[in-house]
Amino acid sequence: MAMESVAARGSVSSSVHRYGVNLRGFVRRSPFAAVWGVIGLALILMAVGAPIITPKDPLKTDFTKMSAPPDSESYFGTDQIGRDLLSRILYGARISLFVALASVLLGTTIGGVWGLVSGYLGGLTDMISQRFVEIIMALPGLILAFALVLVMGAGMWTIILAIAVTRVPFGARIIRSVALSVKETAYVEAARGIGASQVRIMARHVAPQCVAPFLILFTVHLGTVIVIEASLSFLGLGVSPPTPTWGGMLGEASALLYPFWWHVFFPGVFITITVLAFNLFGDGLRDALDPRLRGTLE
Repeated sequence: MAMESVAARGSVSSSVHRYGVNLRGFVRRSPFAAVWGVIGLALILMAVGAPIITPKDPLKTDFTKMSAPPDSESYFGTDQIGRDLLSRILYGARISLFVALASVLLGTTIGGVWGLVSGYLGGLTDMISQRFVEIIMALPGLILAFALVLVMGAGMWTIILAIAVTRVPFGARIIRSVALSVKETAYVEAARGIGASQVRIMARHVAPQCVAPFLILFTVHLGTVIVIEASLSFLGLGVSPPTPTWGGMLGEASALLYPFWWHVFFPGVFITITVLAFNLFGDGLRDALDPRLRGTLE
């Protein structure tokens, strides 16, 4: 037992060391992407810690300070019914980022499994499944999500499902291309030769080669999904008020006869920074995980 415990600790230590080396290598090769990755992580931590770091209740109204400009009491000013904008932006990050993370994870996972099965099996299965993918891709993502939310009704989970549908074809196409190349490799042929089932080959030999493209898709699509969620909220199809969301705050500002600049500026800045953070981090991750680019980066 003692020897097994020592071996387990040694395995964990070596894994931590390997991840640390990989992380240092990524920072050295792509410092710009690493900075934006830290910013994205900070935004996620900000959303998680919103109940602790928010200065005021995001739903509390103060009719004596309606549309008050930024000052020492309200750093980002107040909205049209006196709610603190900084608190609403911090709480809005919880909804916007949760919807983005959940919808991208769901859509990319479904698309990845779809592409894996389609690419590996090939033949008629691949041809029929790819026609369905092309039908979904023929519709712009925002319009498709808009139509699905109209049919299913506004709500956080329906928004997640609607946006996830728009991500499925991207995951299916990319993972299918990986599966098509991996299934022709020698070790997959050897697995077939010893009688391994198709499910086992896909799960044990093909799927691990799809992890890197999956991670890249996940990070790159986060920025796009945040814009889609903000657009739906702006159009009044997001999470129902008074729950704050960044897009919903922009929509409320646009409904005013005279929107004050801080109503639009601060939510817009947070949306812009978040989209840039995930997109640029995803680009750096793609360059780091692509073996064809690794030599040029080094």
